[in-house]
Amino acid sequence: MSVDEASRRSPTVIDRGFQIAYVCAYQLMRTYWKVSHPSTHGALVTLWNSGEVLLVRNSYVPYYSAPGGYVRSGEASRDAAIRELKEETGVAARAEQLELVYDAVNEWEGKRDHVEIFALDVPERPRIEVDNREVVEASWFTKERAFGLNLFPPLREAIAAHS
Repeated sequence: MSVDEASRRSPTVIDRGFQIAYVCAYQLMRTYWKVSHPSTHGALVTLWNSGEVLLVRNSYVPYYSAPGGYVRSGEASRDAAIRELKEETGVAARAEQLELVYDAVNEWEGKRDHVEIFALDVPERPRIEVDNREVVEASWFTKERAFGLNLFPPLREAIAAHS
């Protein structure tokens, strides 16, 4: 189930240092969110091939997610999703290829979190490259296996919606 082994390498000491920095920064952000209760906006991409979805595990959270991240000020959510997909997996996409499958605002970790999730079906499995810093794992899962994982909560609905 793991992504192409040729694209994986063992984390270096420098990678481990980045992982620790990500954990520390994320914990600081969680504290800030609990105090300030900001509104945030994120965009993710569920990448599908042959009935399986690519899920990533970031170094700083205990759950699986889809490639994605925050929408920058003035940035369209589709553009953010494409940028994050490329940054986190090395996969390039175009805005018109993405189908919006989830769009909701929820309270999450002390913030008002607007999450948009897009689906992208690809005919062939792309080569996935993770940095071993922010993203430490990328693997393909059937829906059934994905539902058995600790998932970012909005992702469950997006995965269930995929036909």
